[in-house]
Amino acid sequence: MDTVIVQLPGPGPDMAPGGSPGLLRMGPGETAVFGRGEPGRPVAIPLPDQGVSRRAGEVAAAEDYWRLSNFSTTATYVVENLEGAGEHVKVAPGRLGAPVPFELSRVLLPALGEPASFKVFAPQHAYLDGGPSGVGGERTVSPFALDPTAKYFLVLLALCEPRLRSPSTAAVPGVADVLARLRALPSCRGLTRSAVNYHIDYLVCTKLRLREPYEEGTAGGKREELVALALRFDLVREEHLALLPPRRRATRP
Repeated sequence: MDTVIVQLPGPGPDMAPGGSPGLLRMGPGETAVFGRGEPGRPVAIPLPDQGVSRRAGEVAAAEDYWRLSNFSTTATYVVENLEGAGEHVKVAPGRLGAPVPFELSRVLLPALGEPASFKVFAPQHAYLDGGPSGVGGERTVSPFALDPTAKYFLVLLALCEPRLRSPSTAAVPGVADVLARLRALPSCRGLTRSAVNYHIDYLVCTKLRLREPYEEGTAGGKREELVALALRFDLVREEHLALLPPRRRATRP
């Protein structure tokens, strides 16, 4: 089972120009070294900047989170929470196995140019299944582990809002509609179209794991599939609408 997904920096080795970044999927106990690499000894997460050590550190997947080791003797690494307002943790030089609690993270390393970076997703969270205590076997893992405090959840909620308010509504909001709906929230004032598309792709590929092909219609096949699945399994409900800004009342001429 994949519990950690690393988005590799730059194009993947088999990717056409303009394609999506490569993904490194890791299960519990698996590790991946990041850095510049050595001649004849490449690393799993390449960071080619000369200011980065050849073996700068290591990512280790755990049950439902991940750990970061800093092999540098001088440089501090920073792990940003991509869903937080500046929330981050620092991993000091020589620190081994620092646990990272964020679901969507960006690892930053000092470099000669812009800071070297890569993203790490830890979407596979475990939840109590409500069964009796003392039952043996592996614990139950939620197939749809969504965080209502995350921006991707707000994007999903904005997509589902029309049908939550009126099940007969046929149209699913477009990216521009979602952007306009969420920008009134303080946490979403800096939201962009590309960020909304990123969150939609994250929901499709990682959180809800929809499968292609999508039937692309006027509203967009991916958005249609997301809304249908979310409403079918009550992943978003009417009480979640309180997370959205108040709707403007239509003014009479």
